Amino acid sequence: GDWDFWADWKDRRLWVTVTPIVLITFPAAVQYFLWERFRQPWGATLCVLALLFGEWVNRYFNFWGWTYFPVNFVFPAVLVPGAILLDTFLMLSGSYLFTAIVGGMAWGLIFYPGNWPIIAPIHVPVEYNGMLMSIADIQGYNYVRTGTPEYIRMVEKGTLRTFGKDVAP
Repeated sequence: GDWDFWADWKDRRLWVTVTPIVLITFPAAVQYFLWERFRQPWGATLCVLALLFGEWVNRYFNFWGWTYFPVNFVFPAVLVPGAILLDTFLMLSGSYLFTAIVGGMAWGLIFYPGNWPIIAPIHVPVEYNGMLMSIADIQGYNYVRTGTPEYIRMVEKGTLRTFGKDVAP
């Protein structure tokens, strides 16, 4: 979804919880199929690499080729470390239950640290026109997208944030 498209929406709360939960279904299904039919323990990694290739093709042709939006603002999430862990747990245990519980937990827990080297530079705080913002927020303000729900940014800086507690830990 949109949380994985835009660099300024890769936030510290919703992106790290929604994205891994939604994206584990297809790697788990491919992993099951390859393990059950061929006893190959690399189904999740294969699925994630195919998904990553498709996402990069989409981001390049649709965001850069069609609308000239900078590609480094719309990079996809890195899922390869989680897929490798998921496949490793299945290979070592041979149990679907163990892989679902421990491997699924590892998939979710490694998501943010696996993406941190890419996201860290855009979360650097800077002062911009008297306001404290991140570089990702400045990108979002300078490259305006049509149809962007600006109320997300209002929640981030306004009084509506009290309904969801703090924005930063």
